[in-house]
Amino acid sequence: MSAISLTRESSLDDVLERHPHFPRLVALKIDVQRRGVHYTERALSHVDESRHQLRGTYIFGSRDQSLTAVPESLILRDGTTILTDPTPLDQNPYQVDWQDGRFVLLDGDQFIEETDLWTQPAFYDKVTSSGTPMKHVFTARPQRLNLFTSSYCHFWANGHGCQYCDIVTHLKQQKEEWGIPTRLQAQDVEETLREAIKEPGRYTSICLTAGSDTRGEEIFDREVDYYIEILQAAGRAFKTPRFPSQLIGSAFNERQLERLQRETGLTSYTSDLEVLNERLFNWICPGKAERVGYQEWKRRIIAAVDIFGRGNVGTGIVGGVETAKPLGFTDELAAVESTLAEAEDLASHGVTTVYIVWVPRPGSAFKDQKNPSLDYFIRLATGLDEIRQRHGLGVGFDNYRTCGNHPDSDLDRVWNRAASPVRL
Repeated sequence: MSAISLTRESSLDDVLERHPHFPRLVALKIDVQRRGVHYTERALSHVDESRHQLRGTYIFGSRDQSLTAVPESLILRDGTTILTDPTPLDQNPYQVDWQDGRFVLLDGDQFIEETDLWTQPAFYDKVTSSGTPMKHVFTARPQRLNLFTSSYCHFWANGHGCQYCDIVTHLKQQKEEWGIPTRLQAQDVEETLREAIKEPGRYTSICLTAGSDTRGEEIFDREVDYYIEILQAAGRAFKTPRFPSQLIGSAFNERQLERLQRETGLTSYTSDLEVLNERLFNWICPGKAERVGYQEWKRRIIAAVDIFGRGNVGTGIVGGVETAKPLGFTDELAAVESTLAEAEDLASHGVTTVYIVWVPRPGSAFKDQKNPSLDYFIRLATGLDEIRQRHGLGVGFDNYRTCGNHPDSDLDRVWNRAASPVRL
């Protein structure tokens, strides 16, 4: 296969002609995440603030550098969730418009697909006994509850945060404009969760994540202590010892992992390597490289399989960031092949790899970069899905229902394993 230029741009239909068996709506999801969205004035005039979920708390910022009350995100006609990124028009995003009594996605003037907005959960209008708005405690996705326990990452203390990341910049913006707490209280978590699960059947799982906390007798001890406190508070809302949950945390050692498994109801653990290439990891994630290192971070994730079980441990990557300039891959095929080789090795040890689409955010060091082509992301999604099939690894803790942000794990739902997939 010949190299694919990083500057090449094709329409959705052109790309799908090159990947005829790839589901169209998953490809659209990827491209909307890759390019972002812009809501037209006509679309915004049909947003119902009593029914539609508007942009809320999140751990990262967006391309428009704004906290204006646009819709949180989109859902497609087959139930595919798109976590959208509001984007200025001059950056050529897809547009969400209102036509013929429905929301639609446009590429320029071309109709692409009908869409709809997320519905607001009932608990968003309520407050905890401490007076904290419940929508500032848990952020809802269509079928998952997100808990951003702390929005500060200690790798930024000496300026060594990950170069694609804007967590600290966004933390300051949310705190100044919305008064969002930078660290959640256990009682608020318990009260909000009890209220949220009163909507029967809506949520399938809970996900906790935060910035890394390097403090403690051993690195990450303070982070683990805090997660245990929050997970125990969440557990009090359930009648069973364990509850469907995912923790996306730092690379904890075996002692810390055993504490989490023993002292809480946690059922799955994820720790993000971010980029599956040691050379690029050292450049892109200097704090992680300095304090733990690529090989040790990877070893700790693999060690977690013996504690949480095969199929319950994963790592996340920022798909495409390995093409960042000036040190990244210049050939997209080589980038995919390098990533998949490492993902294969992780899978051989029982670790699942999923990706999110890299979005160059204005508050990050990579703000002026460009992410790869849609072709690249389709190849990456297909490759990761095939790896899971070969190794018999599920992704139930991070699939379309329990997350919705990973195009590769969407394939777990739409592929017909006995025949070619249906093109929706």
